[in-house]
Amino acid sequence: MAAKKTIKIEQVASPARRHHDQRETLIGLKLNKIGRTSELPDTPQTHGMIRKLNHLVRIVDAK
Repeated sequence: MAAKKTIKIEQVASPARRHHDQRETLIGLKLNKIGRTSELPDTPQTHGMIRKLNHLVRIVDAK
């Protein structure tokens, strides 16, 4: 069985003065404070969420 790929992302900016749907997407990515990191499965849905918040998060590590 193949190991599942994961992406580790970190929040680098504040969601203040952002649209409500961007705040909800951050919560969906298990982030809500600057400096927090989250390890998520490498799926098209995750990539879409990251693309929506590319100004607020950065990819730390992709395994």
